[in-house]
Amino acid sequence: MQTKLTLRLDSSLISAAKKYSKAHGKSLSKLFSDYVMLITSKKMSEIYPTEVPPLTRSLQGILRDKKIDEKDYQKYLKDKYK
Repeated sequence: MQTKLTLRLDSSLISAAKKYSKAHGKSLSKLFSDYVMLITSKKMSEIYPTEVPPLTRSLQGILRDKKIDEKDYQKYLKDKYK
């Protein structure tokens, strides 16, 4: 049985999700449903392996001495999805 769900999200996140879903040929409902099924599956160790991939490991600490906060990230997203 399907039930309607209302979510309150930042408008830039909604815009990004719509672009992503359109590019991948999925509705927002299907996109959200797939994501929730993925993160609630019993195979979380497959999704989040204990070993960090080499590329991710190479990026660890790269911003340690930088003065970057959430506002900087929000500005980046706003500029990116204009």
